[in-house]
Amino acid sequence: MRRERCSSRWRWCWCGSAGAPRSSLRRSVRRLNLRPGDNPMTDLSDATLDEIRAALAPLIARNAAFDGWSVKAVDAAAAQAGVDSDVARLAVSGGAVDMIDAWFASIDRAMLAALPAEQLAAMKIRDKIAALVEARLDALAPDREALRRALAILAMPQNVARALKLGWRSADLMWRLAGDTATDYNHYSKRAILGGVYGATVTIFLDDESEGFADTRAFLARRIEGIMRFEKTKAKLIGQAQYRPSLSRFIGRLRYPVV
Repeated sequence: MRRERCSSRWRWCWCGSAGAPRSSLRRSVRRLNLRPGDNPMTDLSDATLDEIRAALAPLIARNAAFDGWSVKAVDAAAAQAGVDSDVARLAVSGGAVDMIDAWFASIDRAMLAALPAEQLAAMKIRDKIAALVEARLDALAPDREALRRALAILAMPQNVARALKLGWRSADLMWRLAGDTATDYNHYSKRAILGGVYGATVTIFLDDESEGFADTRAFLARRIEGIMRFEKTKAKLIGQAQYRPSLSRFIGRLRYPVV
């Protein structure tokens, strides 16, 4: 296999012993049959490996419910998509965590598709956060068993750092879509709190058998209400702190008195 430059993009081609292309990636791909919101690109002709990875991720998750996050799930997804299995394996060469990462990224895209910017703009902050989390859960709902297996893998000691990174990525995206522009410590505290709420909500979601996941939605609503109360209290305390005596300001004025 070799990589060649074509129309300002890299593509992978399979070559014979003489170096002539035996079959290009274009010939090994046909249109995918994905669920709405899985991936906007269903034609992988002349696709890059990153694009193949993104398109296969939901199919891999679907098969991971039965085969685990394994090469077997990748091969099954590749067969369903009409992608050469070697190309599919190359697209997720980082193993199970790489497959899970790609799937979570596809959930991000589904969330974005479900809640356009103009729809979010008309909502209050708490409603935005609730809607974004619920959109993620709706995208995850068909593959709860795959999610259960994914969380078990991410809970392994060697994967904890990557799991925290993925959780932070989701929380950061939700806050940015909600319109948060904080750059101070609020930036970090908001994302840490939402990450904790989202993780707890997913735990309830995995075993929720209520109609329309009503129990999960009720749990989420209570936790978001808690976040809003915390943010209001924090803002009030910060505002009061501005009027408290400051030892550093007092010392500074002794050295450089205001004229």
